[in-house]
Amino acid sequence: MNIRSWARPLLIILVIFAWLSIGGAGGQTFGKLSEVQENDSAAFLPSSAESTEAAAAHAEFAPTDSVPTLLAVEGGASDVATVQSFVDGVLSVPLEGDPEGRTLGDVTLTGPQGQGPTAIPSEDGDAILVSFAVDADVFDEMAGEESIGQLYVDELRTAWSEADTGLTGYVTGPGGLVADLVEAFGGIDGILLLVALGVVLVILLIVYRSPVLPFLVLATSMLALTGAIIAVFALANADVITLNGQSQGIMFILVVGATTDYSLLLVARYREELLRIQSPYSALSHAWKRSLEPIAASAGTVVIGLLVLLLSDLKSNAALGPAGAIGIAASFLAALTLLPALLLIGGKHARGVFWPAMPRYRGDDAHEAEETIEAVEARAGVWGRISRGVDARPRVVWVSAALGLAVLAAFVPTFKSGGLGERDIFTAETESVTGFEFLEQHFDAGATSPIRVIAAEGSAEDVLAAVQGVDGIVDAYVLTPAVAAGAPAGSVPGEEPVVVDGRVEVDAITQVSASSAEALDIVADVREAVHAVDAEALVGGQAAESLDTRLTTERDLTVILPTILAVILVVLVLLLRAFVAPVLIIVANVLSFAATIGLSAIVFTHLLDFPGTDPSVPLLGFVFLVALGVDYSIFLMSRAREESLQHGAKEGIRRALAVTGGVITSAGIVLAATFAALGVIPLIFLAQIAFIVAAGVLIDTFVVRSLLVPGLIGDLRARAWWASRKISD
Repeated sequence: MNIRSWARPLLIILVIFAWLSIGGAGGQTFGKLSEVQENDSAAFLPSSAESTEAAAAHAEFAPTDSVPTLLAVEGGASDVATVQSFVDGVLSVPLEGDPEGRTLGDVTLTGPQGQGPTAIPSEDGDAILVSFAVDADVFDEMAGEESIGQLYVDELRTAWSEADTGLTGYVTGPGGLVADLVEAFGGIDGILLLVALGVVLVILLIVYRSPVLPFLVLATSMLALTGAIIAVFALANADVITLNGQSQGIMFILVVGATTDYSLLLVARYREELLRIQSPYSALSHAWKRSLEPIAASAGTVVIGLLVLLLSDLKSNAALGPAGAIGIAASFLAALTLLPALLLIGGKHARGVFWPAMPRYRGDDAHEAEETIEAVEARAGVWGRISRGVDARPRVVWVSAALGLAVLAAFVPTFKSGGLGERDIFTAETESVTGFEFLEQHFDAGATSPIRVIAAEGSAEDVLAAVQGVDGIVDAYVLTPAVAAGAPAGSVPGEEPVVVDGRVEVDAITQVSASSAEALDIVADVREAVHAVDAEALVGGQAAESLDTRLTTERDLTVILPTILAVILVVLVLLLRAFVAPVLIIVANVLSFAATIGLSAIVFTHLLDFPGTDPSVPLLGFVFLVALGVDYSIFLMSRAREESLQHGAKEGIRRALAVTGGVITSAGIVLAATFAALGVIPLIFLAQIAFIVAAGVLIDTFVVRSLLVPGLIGDLRARAWWASRKISD
């Protein structure tokens, strides 16, 4: 018996078994990713950030850091007793799911005289406020898949909704905001993946017109995802990377989209080979070898682009780099090992996976390299007509495409890149945001999260005066022992301030909530005023952390963007063995990114009326669009080089566009659709990333790869392939 006759089926079975084993292990880990997430923005800042240094100094003034959860009630002075009665009773409610069996009262911090949360009426008499404070370490404790903080807020909201007070109340504050954020991320493990897979399935059914092949591709995507999950969970659990919900959701989408794209390219080449090679094994072997280089270059480009994020000073971005890179590596391995095994599972009857449109063996003369260009374009249908049109007037085509992109790019200056307040991050209405808006109408909303200034004791009075003179500050005071214990400022006349290592703390109260975008501007003004008095002073607090996140991202842009472009240029030069074509591709993709940002500015500002843009959106949008968008140029140009070596540059790009048009368009639509699925999570950050990447990928697919790049190559001909001496006009 021929050894290969039994070795091939055995190898196929072993490959499938190995991936199913990975899937089994990954399935058990799937639901555990939320346990290793860190969604506190302060945890992502570098140690050199001013707010991080201020937080470390503040810990010496107030060793017990707390997370306040606020109950804001619509009511007057006559309702204070009713609210206080509810507060006294709710403290005995058990934290359902807490393994230690604690109640709300057991984890609620008390005041300096041991008093519990107290109902306080507003000065205008139209609102009542109660502050429930939980030790920050206790708040972050995990109780199964949820934190104690999440359980605390859930129980408080449930108890208020079931209480017969006749009053309207909102559970808000930092605790409520965190709970709503965790709930929003809760859809990542389920609804996001289901929507993405559903969209991909529909597109694949349309593309393949087969009831079998789409499910083989989806199975490949899911097993690739489980493999990535195992590795990412291990790194996050070992504190090697800091994973947040946003990174997890983007990784899911990257794996599904990339695996499907690589699968589309391999399957398309396999179908071509089946027309001229009778044996499915030999046909797939030829397709695999010819697909390996462009798929490897594509995956390598994305992996390197993502790993450049390690240069980011924000731990969230730095963590997305290796997490995304692991996902792409898993996609690459699955598409080139598992999918071929699934395609050949039928042995000599493997063509059946394409049923009912199975490719029929037509003999060696079916090889496209032996066909005339007219025959290739005729068989390519609409893409053959586009190929002829670009070839007829290449300069008109690429100039028109470039001008169209430039028009959209002209709107880039209108893109709101100033950042968002933490309460502005949701696309849907949440109780915490509604509560913040109510608080600002009746209280000094920044009282629960003040701006904290750490300054030298000798400059305390000057620093206090500087802070009080800043617009938006309604009160400021030096921290004293009584205030640190929870007493109101000034309640103990003449009390000396708390001094630690020759420094004091000045707390400033803003009229607006610390989670609002306006608070970031106030922090910037406070820093300017304070540093003029004491250059060594540190300004921190919740709003300062948000401001430092924005400033850190702006720094990352200046470092990461040119690095990614340089790395991708090197990869393209090595792949295409030329210099001019890679430079043209880079320029085309940068123009495409600018056009996408311009289009996004129009949509975000004028159509959706978003309050702003998350600081990391432009950076991540650039990474994804340049790294992913260049994939389609890689697929096109690697085929163009192959064809140009035989037919010359002019006919080579024409053949490449005609032959790859369908599969690359399908891949672009799939990737755009999978990223668009991020929009189901009610967070502005993910909605903005979803639109930018989806719109950018479609622009790359239908304009850059279809018109701009082919037009440029068709116009320059052999000069585009300099210094490859083997390619002529």
